[in-house]
Amino acid sequence: MVINDPEVVAELAAVYPKYEEALMANDAVTLIAMFWNSEHVLRFGAAENLHGFEEISAFRKGRPAVNLARTIKRLDIVTFGRDFGSITLEFERQVEGKTICGRQSQVWVRLTEGWRIVSAHVSVLS
Repeated sequence: MVINDPEVVAELAAVYPKYEEALMANDAVTLIAMFWNSEHVLRFGAAENLHGFEEISAFRKGRPAVNLARTIKRLDIVTFGRDFGSITLEFERQVEGKTICGRQSQVWVRLTEGWRIVSAHVSVLS
Protein backbone atom coordinates (compact mmCIF):
# COMPACT_ATOMS: atom_id res chain seq x y z
CA MET A 1 0.00 0.00 0.00
CA VAL A 2 1.29 3.42 -0.94
CA ILE A 3 1.04 6.08 1.75
CA ASN A 4 0.72 9.68 0.54
CA ASP A 5 0.76 8.99 -3.18
CA PRO A 6 1.21 12.55 -4.51
CA GLU A 7 -1.64 12.13 -7.00
CA VAL A 8 -4.12 11.03 -4.33
CA VAL A 9 -2.98 13.73 -1.90
CA ALA A 10 -3.51 16.28 -4.68
CA GLU A 11 -7.05 15.01 -5.25
CA LEU A 12 -8.01 15.50 -1.61
CA ALA A 13 -6.17 18.83 -1.52
CA ALA A 14 -8.40 19.93 -4.41
CA VAL A 15 -11.63 18.65 -2.84
CA TYR A 16 -11.17 20.04 0.67
CA PRO A 17 -11.29 23.78 -0.20
CA LYS A 18 -14.76 23.20 -1.62
CA TYR A 19 -15.83 21.90 1.79
CA GLU A 20 -14.31 24.89 3.59
CA GLU A 21 -15.91 27.34 1.16
CA ALA A 22 -19.31 25.70 1.62
CA LEU A 23 -18.84 25.72 5.40
CA MET A 24 -18.08 29.45 5.47
CA ALA A 25 -21.08 30.17 3.21
CA ASN A 26 -23.34 27.81 5.19
CA ASP A 27 -24.07 26.08 1.88
CA ALA A 28 -25.99 23.14 3.29
CA VAL A 29 -26.61 21.51 -0.10
CA THR A 30 -22.90 21.25 -0.88
CA LEU A 31 -21.93 20.22 2.66
CA ILE A 32 -24.56 17.47 2.73
CA ALA A 33 -23.42 16.16 -0.66
CA MET A 34 -19.86 15.80 0.59
CA PHE A 35 -20.91 13.20 3.18
CA TRP A 36 -21.48 9.53 2.45
CA ASN A 37 -25.19 8.89 2.02
CA SER A 38 -25.36 6.03 4.49
CA GLU A 39 -26.78 5.16 7.87
CA HIS A 40 -23.16 4.38 8.86
CA VAL A 41 -21.74 7.89 8.33
CA LEU A 42 -21.16 9.91 11.48
CA ARG A 43 -20.26 13.41 12.56
CA PHE A 44 -19.36 14.29 16.12
CA GLY A 45 -19.61 18.06 16.45
CA ALA A 46 -18.72 20.49 19.19
CA ALA A 47 -22.19 20.07 20.70
CA GLU A 48 -23.85 17.21 18.83
CA ASN A 49 -23.44 13.56 17.92
CA LEU A 50 -24.92 12.79 14.51
CA HIS A 51 -25.37 9.22 13.35
CA GLY A 52 -26.39 8.59 9.76
CA PHE A 53 -26.91 10.74 6.70
CA GLU A 54 -30.40 11.88 7.73
CA GLU A 55 -29.20 13.34 11.05
CA ILE A 56 -26.27 15.09 9.37
CA SER A 57 -28.57 16.49 6.69
CA ALA A 58 -31.07 17.79 9.25
CA PHE A 59 -28.28 19.43 11.25
CA ARG A 60 -26.83 21.16 8.20
CA LYS A 61 -30.23 22.40 7.04
CA GLY A 62 -31.01 23.84 10.48
CA ARG A 63 -27.65 25.32 11.40
CA PRO A 64 -27.70 29.10 11.77
CA ALA A 65 -25.18 31.05 9.71
CA VAL A 66 -23.47 32.78 12.65
CA ASN A 67 -19.85 32.68 13.83
CA LEU A 68 -18.79 30.52 10.89
CA ALA A 69 -15.61 32.39 9.94
CA ARG A 70 -12.42 30.66 11.01
CA THR A 71 -8.75 30.70 10.22
CA ILE A 72 -7.04 27.41 9.46
CA LYS A 73 -3.76 27.23 11.33
CA ARG A 74 -2.66 23.79 10.17
CA LEU A 75 -4.05 21.28 7.69
CA ASP A 76 -2.66 17.78 7.12
CA ILE A 77 -3.64 15.20 4.55
CA VAL A 78 -2.60 11.57 4.80
CA THR A 79 -3.69 8.99 2.23
CA PHE A 80 -3.52 5.22 2.31
CA GLY A 81 -3.68 3.59 -1.10
CA ARG A 82 -5.84 5.24 -3.76
CA ASP A 83 -9.20 5.31 -2.01
CA PHE A 84 -8.75 6.25 1.66
CA GLY A 85 -7.46 9.36 3.37
CA SER A 86 -7.74 11.64 6.35
CA ILE A 87 -7.79 15.40 6.59
CA THR A 88 -7.09 16.98 9.95
CA LEU A 89 -6.88 20.63 10.77
CA GLU A 90 -6.49 23.08 13.59
CA PHE A 91 -8.42 26.35 13.41
CA GLU A 92 -9.12 29.54 15.30
CA ARG A 93 -12.41 31.40 15.49
CA GLN A 94 -13.27 34.75 17.09
CA VAL A 95 -16.32 34.55 19.36
CA GLU A 96 -17.34 37.52 21.47
CA GLY A 97 -13.84 38.98 21.30
CA LYS A 98 -12.18 35.74 22.37
CA THR A 99 -10.06 33.41 20.26
CA ILE A 100 -11.44 29.89 20.27
CA CYS A 101 -9.08 27.14 19.14
CA GLY A 102 -10.56 24.06 17.54
CA ARG A 103 -9.73 20.96 15.59
CA GLN A 104 -11.41 18.91 12.95
CA SER A 105 -10.76 15.47 11.57
CA GLN A 106 -12.38 13.83 8.58
CA VAL A 107 -12.04 10.38 7.09
CA TRP A 108 -12.53 10.45 3.30
CA VAL A 109 -13.19 7.43 1.09
CA ARG A 110 -13.36 7.30 -2.69
CA LEU A 111 -16.73 5.77 -3.53
CA THR A 112 -18.35 5.28 -6.93
CA GLU A 113 -19.82 8.79 -6.62
CA GLY A 114 -16.42 10.28 -5.74
CA TRP A 115 -14.64 11.32 -2.53
CA ARG A 116 -17.00 11.41 0.46
CA ILE A 117 -16.60 12.04 4.19
CA VAL A 118 -17.48 8.87 6.10
CA SER A 119 -16.55 10.12 9.56
CA ALA A 120 -15.98 13.59 10.98
CA HIS A 121 -15.19 15.10 14.36
CA VAL A 122 -15.05 18.74 15.43
CA SER A 123 -14.06 19.92 18.88
CA VAL A 124 -12.88 23.05 20.60
CA LEU A 125 -10.18 23.44 23.20
CA SER A 126 -11.34 25.06 26.40
